[in-house]
Amino acid sequence: MEKSHDAVIESHDATPLWFSCFAWLLPAGILTQFLTAGLGLFLDPGLLGLHGAIGVSIALPTIGLLAGSLALMRLRGLAWLAAIVTALYGVQVVLAAGGAGLPLSLHPANGALLLCASLALLAKVERRRTRATLA
Repeated sequence: MEKSHDAVIESHDATPLWFSCFAWLLPAGILTQFLTAGLGLFLDPGLLGLHGAIGVSIALPTIGLLAGSLALMRLRGLAWLAAIVTALYGVQVVLAAGGAGLPLSLHPANGALLLCASLALLAKVERRRTRATLA
């Protein structure tokens, strides 16, 4: 019997479109966060407000990915990675709320971890979708 990773168990069941959209929106939003932060620091400080607004808006795909992976049995294999993404997002919010000093200096490093975790989740979702179309 062939063993497979739990992220692809029941891959014959389609990944919902909304879940795939959230998986794509999250890394795109985080990348936009990096771009607006850099532009805000070096070009136009007014863009830091946009940076904050995007940070708040990516809560929707973050929570949606976790809720979907916990609510739908066929997405349960993605729940551990969605939980890591959600935890890193929570740490990111706490670091940003710190204001200045050490917590704020860790904000970009945690953002990089969050981007990596969201890309890993996206890769698993896309791998799952590819296997579903091949089956």
